[in-house]
Amino acid sequence: MFTFLLVVHAIIAALLVTVILMQRSEGGGLTSGGSPSGLMSARGAANFLTRFTAILAGLFVVMSIVLAVLAATRGSSEIDTSRVTAPTSQSAPATVPAAQPSAAPAAPADNSAVPLAN
Repeated sequence: MFTFLLVVHAIIAALLVTVILMQRSEGGGLTSGGSPSGLMSARGAANFLTRFTAILAGLFVVMSIVLAVLAATRGSSEIDTSRVTAPTSQSAPATVPAAQPSAAPAAPADNSAVPLAN
């Protein structure tokens, strides 16, 4: 059901973008350059594209809320441990052996054998 609603939501979003782009530009935007027969007049409010945009916008908001609620309640709070494998006894020894004293070569008395970094 979640996938179906997600597809419907994507269709609503595509329709909303299409309807908004089909509308005639009134010019001026939020400035005072609009004509009296613009969006806020009786004739502009009755326009089909304006009403369809409002309906699609409402559906988009409602679908967003429904999908958010479904996504929040859909998942489980358990941790998936199906890919974790238990370590085997052969991969790591249980005890670490004590370090054996070794005869390390003595460092040269002079620094002639040490290369200089440039």
